Amino acid sequence: MSKIDEFKKFVRLHPEFIEQVNMNNVSWQSLYELYDMYGEDSNVWERYTTNSSKTSTTKNSAWSDIVNIAKNMDVNKVQEGILSLQKALGLVSDLFVKDNKPKSEYTPRPLYKHFED
Repeated sequence: MSKIDEFKKFVRLHPEFIEQVNMNNVSWQSLYELYDMYGEDSNVWERYTTNSSKTSTTKNSAWSDIVNIAKNMDVNKVQEGILSLQKALGLVSDLFVKDNKPKSEYTPRPLYKHFED
């Protein structure tokens, strides 16, 4: 097995390297050079694995924050807020929407009458 194939196998075992390359923190070339110099069992890899675990924990904490907010939400207060927002939008639309009614009522004159009759 060639050194490149061993490196590919090593990367498949550590998907955090793929994340680091995708985030432009490191290049494949530099990872391969580190692998070639130090091998698989080195402290060099801790730098790349700890960063990915930090980002995954921040993603998990963000989701847990959203779930906690949803759990603590009072549905009645949300509904009251939506109703008050609907009322406010109704008032604003009444101010800016013109009525379709004509201002003066027009009554057509009968056909059998002349102007002076």
